[in-house]
Amino acid sequence: DGSPVKMGDTTTPVRALIKAQAHIGREEAAFRASLPGVALHQGEYDLYMDWVYQYGTGAWLKSSMRRELLAGNYVPACNALLDYRKLTSARQEGPGWVVSKRDAQGRPTRWEFDCSTPGNKVCRGVWTRQQERHAKCMALQ
Repeated sequence: DGSPVKMGDTTTPVRALIKAQAHIGREEAAFRASLPGVALHQGEYDLYMDWVYQYGTGAWLKSSMRRELLAGNYVPACNALLDYRKLTSARQEGPGWVVSKRDAQGRPTRWEFDCSTPGNKVCRGVWTRQQERHAKCMALQ
């Protein structure tokens, strides 16, 4: 729900489920409202909701997946899942990070790392998760 979490914070399993369900319910309502007239298979609905839960409604509203679905382009929407494979940071975190934005004087202000980089130990899971979503999506087409 956006509440700050600190190391050492604890909760009960029941309380965690209640918070998760409330958060997912809000995200789900916004997701449904963002796709007027779009028919989705239950599997597509589930995988795009999983994406929304990871990246947020704001990212979904600007996403190429949503744009393609609104246009009735289901396969390109699946393929667009693979575009979401990068991490960004306000500083260069290490090898493999490249400048993605600069200020007016040309100084770097944002860095990014491509999680699809073979053998990376930075964010490999981001890429494998997108590949899994893409495979599931394509299997439904």
